[in-house]
Amino acid sequence: MPINGSSPPSSLLLIRLSSTNITLMTNETNANSSIALPKPALYYGGQRYNVIDVEQDAIANMKYLNFVANGLVDENVMVGNDVMNDAVSIGGIAGNDGGGSSLYGPSSSSVPVDASNESHLTFVIVKCFIIGFIILAAILGNMLVIISVMRHRKLRIITNYFVVSLAVADMLVALCAMTFNASVEISGKWMFGSVMCDVWNSFDVYFSTASIMHLCCISVDRYYAIVQPLDYPLIMTSRRVFIMLIIVWLAPALLSFLPICSGWYTTSENWKYLKSNPDICEFKVNKAYAIVSSSVSFWIPGIVMLSMYYRIYQEADRQERLVYRSKVAALLLEKHLQISQIPKPRPSIQVEQSTISTMRRERKAARTLGIIMSAFLLCWLPFFLWYITSSLCESCSTPRIVVGILFWIGYFNSALNPIIYAYFNRDFRAAFKKTLKFCSPHNLINCRVSAGVEMPPFVNSTASSEIHMNIIRARQYATSASSAQLQTLYQ
Repeated sequence: MPINGSSPPSSLLLIRLSSTNITLMTNETNANSSIALPKPALYYGGQRYNVIDVEQDAIANMKYLNFVANGLVDENVMVGNDVMNDAVSIGGIAGNDGGGSSLYGPSSSSVPVDASNESHLTFVIVKCFIIGFIILAAILGNMLVIISVMRHRKLRIITNYFVVSLAVADMLVALCAMTFNASVEISGKWMFGSVMCDVWNSFDVYFSTASIMHLCCISVDRYYAIVQPLDYPLIMTSRRVFIMLIIVWLAPALLSFLPICSGWYTTSENWKYLKSNPDICEFKVNKAYAIVSSSVSFWIPGIVMLSMYYRIYQEADRQERLVYRSKVAALLLEKHLQISQIPKPRPSIQVEQSTISTMRRERKAARTLGIIMSAFLLCWLPFFLWYITSSLCESCSTPRIVVGILFWIGYFNSALNPIIYAYFNRDFRAAFKKTLKFCSPHNLINCRVSAGVEMPPFVNSTASSEIHMNIIRARQYATSASSAQLQTLYQ
């Protein structure tokens, strides 16, 4: 194709740029001559584009033109696609100095095809390892929670109704949501059709919302157990807990399957586009759905959890101060009695060591709840901030890799909960060790046999946890009647 009506060029360079072949043509008659070269042109799609005035650059890059004229550069050369100051940077030029040179504007480093493929393969392997670790940790960890509660009678208490249900939700997040997302992240495309796209998006929203709502219910349960221990048996009955679990499993369905499968969550144009392109799966929501879904799934439960845990910390601090003051007062009184040589009524004045240790465990329990809350916020807050911002700001764009990272940070919360329980809860830690030992390869046959044995039902206990039991047993009450009533209740 001639340039400006002149004779055909003597050299033609094919450049591979973004998987599209474009033709860069230079009219060069003698690379070693000092004749001024005409301005080069970039032909793409049958149209001519002027790149830059390179009369001065052509003289400085005569060595590169010699490579072009001698056929030392072909279409397999990796070319940079940086455009800076209206210049096209081209790298990967083989030369005696082993470096790259720039034809127009700033130079870019040369990246051979093999090196690029190796780097991409390394990135995919690292991504597969991280994603696989999160999925396996979520499945195995939550399965361990379920088995441990079923096998150990000490863990079969009302609070752990929520814990077991949360473990089921987190395990289903890994099985039904993470697996499909992992296939997209690794392959870079959707391979299951438009129907499965809606099913996957529905599962993702449903189980993630259910997991967050379980955390909210656990915070309410712990609030009544620690802050109002006397009223706890009357408030958190088995019937009320069952109703709460029904709500946290049914409510997310109204936010996921109904609007997603009917197309209410997105615009009509995007809905038609997705149905006509089954190989594309995008979760592009409209503003109304973004506000409602984020509020129900995160913002409202998050506010409830923050308020509950704040009250729990206040109560823990208050009780710790009371214990400290009681201990100081008891020591001062004991010292006064020693000086006055008055026999001290030891059982009624001395602060019981069990009470102090109980309050310390209560403080540790509040700290554990704070860690669970912090993990929840760190995992889900970045995602929902991006979710609501990108939905309301149509001109805002986010790189695909950033979106993937935000998704998997949120998913990681489903794998964190069993780790937090195992590390900070003594009962769960002991149960995990016994369960893992019981299901070790040496006892694998016994584990398989016991898996088919029906486990005893949950204990009909109104206690929320070992910490709540210790609070009731160690705390001194005003009347002997209330103490006897509680003793009968918690035996």
